[in-house]
Amino acid sequence: MSSSSTPTPEERPHPEPVDVPLVRIGGADDPGEAGDGCGCASGGDGADPYECGLDPALAQLLADAGLDPVQVEDIAHLAIAEDLDHGVDVTTVSTVPEDAVATADFTAREAGTVAGLRIAEAVLSIVCTESFEVERHVEDGERVEAGRKLLSVTARTRDLLTGERSALNILCRLSGIATATRAWADLLEGTSARVRDTRKTTPGLRALEKYAVRCGGGVNHRMSLSDAALVKDNHVVAAGGVAQAFKAVRERFPKVPIEVEVDTLHQFREVLDAGADLILLDNFTPAETAEAVALNHGRAALESSGRLTLDNARAYAETGVDYLAVGALTHSSPILDIGLDLREADR
Repeated sequence: MSSSSTPTPEERPHPEPVDVPLVRIGGADDPGEAGDGCGCASGGDGADPYECGLDPALAQLLADAGLDPVQVEDIAHLAIAEDLDHGVDVTTVSTVPEDAVATADFTAREAGTVAGLRIAEAVLSIVCTESFEVERHVEDGERVEAGRKLLSVTARTRDLLTGERSALNILCRLSGIATATRAWADLLEGTSARVRDTRKTTPGLRALEKYAVRCGGGVNHRMSLSDAALVKDNHVVAAGGVAQAFKAVRERFPKVPIEVEVDTLHQFREVLDAGADLILLDNFTPAETAEAVALNHGRAALESSGRLTLDNARAYAETGVDYLAVGALTHSSPILDIGLDLREADR
């Protein structure tokens, strides 16, 4: 569901989807209800929250966003299992009646760009012991102001409190990445350059963090070591030269896109002549970058890396490079402060 205020397209930039296979789990038709495949479907104290499956409609939303629903469910299970550590939420079980029901509102406490709402929903869904209802006020990729209500969930109070921190940890983390990425994307607006991420991601959370980059208006570099080649300085040393390294990869994997990192214009000319698909200009100055662009004549895609800050990003972008690689998007972005507060279910 959405709020009565409809954002303009400029206010609501959606992330670019990535095709992934959808594995349907659960069986409910109502996106606000726990699916038939949920381990809590039988209800009662015998329910095991770790056997819950994602509702098919929620799984479809995740797949439409370029996320693997099964991977999201696995991450959700790991987050909850880590928090409970084979026990129970002793504070909540002691203070909240078993049959109490409440509505919890996820609310932005500062301005930013949101990412991970459906993932937070998935986290809460796996700890349900009864059906739950959701009201969706905004979508991932939207800019929000402090005080904006993002998502409301009505469920058993114990379940909301047990899943609260795990859901918020992921939502705040991903929204922080999206917010940082949006600052770079806004700065590059009007140029041909796009900001993109690296593989400097949190182990186990790469797909989610790269999704957050897309939510912020950035684009993704390779997702893994196997879907594209990136020849770096250590490969060059091992192969005996930058051109040799490029040719070795091309011979072994002729259909794989190859990016080559270069430190000098001399190396740039070598790999350009060798036929590299994409060349990474590492620690080039804006003037050196402009020279490389002029030499390139559009033959390869060019990416700037190193020395990049919000203060100098525009100077690099205006040289005509295609990408600015910013590892800090995923390894150093602060969280976006988002809170979850209970209110009476009928309010």
